[in-house]
Amino acid sequence: MLKSTMNQNKVQTLKGFRDFLPEAMAVRNYVKNLLIDTFETFGFEPIETPTLEYSSVLMGKYGDEGDKLVYSFTDNGDRQIGMRYDLTVPTAKVLAMYSQTIPMPFKRYQIQPVWRAENTQKGRYREVLQCDIDTFGTNSPIADAEILAVINTVLQKLNFKTFTILINSRIVLNNILKACKITEDKNSILQSLDKFSKIGQDGVTKELIGKNIPKAKITVLFKYIKQAQPDEYLQNVINQLKILGVSKNNYQFDPTIVRGLDYYTGPIFETVVTKPKIGSITGGGRYDNLIKSLGGPDISAVGTTIGLDRIVDCITELNLLPNLPKTKTKVLFANFGDKTVNQSLKLITELRNNNIASSFYPDNDKLSKQFKYADSLGIPFVAMIGTDESKNNQVTLKNMATGEQKTINQSNLLAQFV
Repeated sequence: MLKSTMNQNKVQTLKGFRDFLPEAMAVRNYVKNLLIDTFETFGFEPIETPTLEYSSVLMGKYGDEGDKLVYSFTDNGDRQIGMRYDLTVPTAKVLAMYSQTIPMPFKRYQIQPVWRAENTQKGRYREVLQCDIDTFGTNSPIADAEILAVINTVLQKLNFKTFTILINSRIVLNNILKACKITEDKNSILQSLDKFSKIGQDGVTKELIGKNIPKAKITVLFKYIKQAQPDEYLQNVINQLKILGVSKNNYQFDPTIVRGLDYYTGPIFETVVTKPKIGSITGGGRYDNLIKSLGGPDISAVGTTIGLDRIVDCITELNLLPNLPKTKTKVLFANFGDKTVNQSLKLITELRNNNIASSFYPDNDKLSKQFKYADSLGIPFVAMIGTDESKNNQVTLKNMATGEQKTINQSNLLAQFV
């Protein structure tokens, strides 16, 4: 009986959610900081939006399948509330509310968690950290091409050797449907086509037959897909890529790419890798009507999401990371008791004032235990001020990698780390 009670009270994390300990956070922060540096190099500015929005802001923007995945509820004020499903719709809300005070074109980046009631599997979680960039207020194909250039730059900086940015356009897809004389069930047909990379032509054909689409019409559909070419606007986007330094090896026109969200109006794109099999690691496109649909002005927009969680999974599995230190702390000050603690704290303050990450071991434990603690965290140096060092205004510095020790004047400690 006691065992059963203990199992019921077992502390655990909700399915689809994760805890990140310091070693995992070192990797995530490395990727996040690299993204921020790249975004800002391309001229994008940061914003943030609330976790919760009115359901009316979120619902009806993602299509029937997407709407089902929005975490929504009635709050204590009897309001219909939803948690962020993506960053695009909340940002469109910002543009609808503040467009008169925001200079156009507006280039924004946003890095915040989103929540989706997904069926969890590898690379698919219920809480993920999305990293978005968008350009608002311009219809120039250069803006679209620049988004693709950011994706290319980020993945190269992260040491991805092979990746492909798949490019298509909703205009191309609409022209295909028009040529096939498909006027009904357009979204349903596109939803099936969007699975092409996973289930192939035979799988899409089988699914469309299950939706009562005539086989002859399906045959014509794939005929036009194989003949499809970029529309004029998309071709202008592609023409800019070489100038922006994007190799032809890193992108490909693919008329089967759909992107399931209903708000896309023009070019659409997603990035895939051969290994590991994890789905797309970026996805986006042009969505010129979304802000207007939220009651705002008619402002065009293009952008992409870069999936930090999937990228971290990829670079970890493919061993693409540099040798990241486990901690940014450069030196741990050992604790020798009350007689020398003030000298240690004075020195550690000097180091911190000079941006040298330092820590003080708070308890007067055995020195061997303090060494073991520093080693477990990957702290490269331990500074020691014992009785002798205190009398002579000295400090002994131990290199944890080599075991070497040297005693220097306390006034010279800072010079060891700059």
